[in-house]
Amino acid sequence: MEISQVIAMLQAPGGGAGIYTFLPVVAMLVFAYLILILPQQRRQKKWQAMLDGLKTGDKVITSGGLRGTVIALKEDAVHLRVPPDNLRIEVSKSSVVSLAQGEESEKK
Repeated sequence: MEISQVIAMLQAPGGGAGIYTFLPVVAMLVFAYLILILPQQRRQKKWQAMLDGLKTGDKVITSGGLRGTVIALKEDAVHLRVPPDNLRIEVSKSSVVSLAQGEESEKK
């Protein structure tokens, strides 16, 4: 098909019907933005705020599953004290996925 034939097919008598063929596509894009993209952006901002608010003494969980206490902060790394042997490790700041919830309430 030539481009002129495709354009002729999209244009309906009256000239305004061509717009209605694109409304479902526009609606799907808006739906995808609201359902997929916007929540991910909110989650990313919340995670970034958590990383920026890290301080020594915070208990964190890394993406590898390590649970430890922050003992030092660098620009792009975090030093953790990991029990039971009080091992000191350095991990990338971006590998911290969350702050650990109160472990005392979990043991009860």
